[in-house]
Amino acid sequence: MTGGLVDFGNASFRPGLEQLCHALNTEARLSAQGLATFDQKLTAQLANRLWLEDAIRRHPEILEEVIAPPLIIVGLPRTGTTKLHRLLSRDPRFYWMAFWESQMPVPLPGEAIDDPSPRVDQGQAIVDMMTTAMPELMAIHPMENREADEEFMLMEHSFLADFNAYAHIPSYMAWLVAQDEAPAYDLLIRMLQYLQWQKRQRGITAQRWILKAPHHLHRMALLLKTFPGACVVQTHRDPVESIPSIASFVHTLHAIYSDSPDAKAVGASWSARMRNGLEHTMEARDRAGDNHLFVDVSFKDTVTQPLQVLESLYATIGWDIDDATLDAMTQWLQADAAHHAQSTHRYTAEDFGLSAEGLQHDFSRYIARHLRTPRAA
Repeated sequence: MTGGLVDFGNASFRPGLEQLCHALNTEARLSAQGLATFDQKLTAQLANRLWLEDAIRRHPEILEEVIAPPLIIVGLPRTGTTKLHRLLSRDPRFYWMAFWESQMPVPLPGEAIDDPSPRVDQGQAIVDMMTTAMPELMAIHPMENREADEEFMLMEHSFLADFNAYAHIPSYMAWLVAQDEAPAYDLLIRMLQYLQWQKRQRGITAQRWILKAPHHLHRMALLLKTFPGACVVQTHRDPVESIPSIASFVHTLHAIYSDSPDAKAVGASWSARMRNGLEHTMEARDRAGDNHLFVDVSFKDTVTQPLQVLESLYATIGWDIDDATLDAMTQWLQADAAHHAQSTHRYTAEDFGLSAEGLQHDFSRYIARHLRTPRAA
């Protein structure tokens, strides 16, 4: 499969892989399908590491690719990050990564550099598998093989990532919190350089990347260090609404890998994890001061007036929106609205052991800082 390759790159991935496998075997209660899927996933990620290092050995110019300061969308899941990300991807001045690239960032053996169709097809097979296993997933998060997706899945290749999105693995997550996750961001830069190099071989050029991953909330200080000069767009929504929605989404993902996902455990662990992430980001922003550009966007505005949100964002970064880009954005918004009109996502906070009062208490500092509108004098 990997042609005798042996160089996985930085060996810092090994402890994480060992911790993850132990937690999956002892805590996750994986189904037969879940076990097979994880086996395939982790094997593919290890193969990608081998192929990445081999490609860099054969094309050292990959590491000369300059990653300009990107625009990075962060915020709790279920706060409009995907909508904003895919809307911005209509602008050809942004590089972005499709789902199939997130799963297979490295060309397959024998694949022509100017024809990634084998990976596109495999990416579609993954989407089909997940949506077939859990059809309601599409109502919660529209999985689209050719649409922009999260670089978090590139960072998974470091085995220093939030794999609790797929399974209940508390021992791994407790271990992860104590780790230096710099290798995950070093690998992200390496992956982005390779993806950018590939795109340019296919005639695709842009000015900067548009990235998106709610998981950066837990690592904001490291994110700012990795991407000096980046513009960080943080999306905001009342945790009383977003946290139960996150729990519903994660519980649905867990059901793909386990026949007995624990809704209450998902609610408790993800509520705590998201609270800690928001606290870390608030502290990192305070320390950064005026040295980094942050833009705050409300979920309500993203849903009700997305083009006005974009106009304000573009004014902040000093870009105009030409007519062709505006037309492409408008067409995407119409298609997205049609999709959401046909989808239904039903859940309650109580389904996951949560309550409005408890969430208001737990997230009180974040709510006071980002969601309360000061009263008029």
